[in-house]
Amino acid sequence: MSGEGAVRIELWGEHDLPLLEKIMGDPNMTAHFGGPERPGQIAARQARYARLAGSGKGRMFKIVAGGETVGSVGYWERTWRDESIYEIGWSVLVRFQGRGIAGIAAAQAIAVARSEGKHRFMHAFPAVDNPPSNAICRKLGFTLVQVCRFEYPPGSFMQCNDWRLDLLGA
Repeated sequence: MSGEGAVRIELWGEHDLPLLEKIMGDPNMTAHFGGPERPGQIAARQARYARLAGSGKGRMFKIVAGGETVGSVGYWERTWRDESIYEIGWSVLVRFQGRGIAGIAAAQAIAVARSEGKHRFMHAFPAVDNPPSNAICRKLGFTLVQVCRFEYPPGSFMQCNDWRLDLLGA
C-alpha cells in the first residue's frame, strides 16, 4: 500500500460477521493459532467483538485498505504475569498480506489504546514460527521479553514470543 492514508481502521460492527468468517473459518488464516473455528464459535466471537468497545475493556476494528475490508486488528484487557495489560492481535486476509497493511493498522490501534491512558503495557503473542507478525512487533517498537507457552485457543498450547510495548513511554 502506498502510505498510511491508504489504510484505516473502523470500529467493529454488527455487520462484520462475513469478514470474521473469512478470517476465523479459513485454515490458512488460522494456521498459527489453533486452526479454523466452527460456525457457532465464529458467531460467538462476532458478538464479543461487537460488544468490546462498549465494555471499556478494549476495541476491535476492521481494517480497510483501498476501499476494501481486508482484515481485523484489536486490543483487549487481560491479566498477564499478575499485571493488567492490553493484548493486541491482527489478521489480514491472505490476498492482502505482504503489503504492510497489518503494521499500519496495528500502529493506528496502538495510537487509540495509548490515547486512553489506561494501561502502561501492551503485549503481543505471535507464534515463534510466524515471522511476519514477529517482524511487525519489532517494527512497531515492541521489546521481546521471552519465549513462552501460551494457551490459545483455550485448551491448546503454543510457543509464542512475548513482545511488550510501553504505551506511556516516549
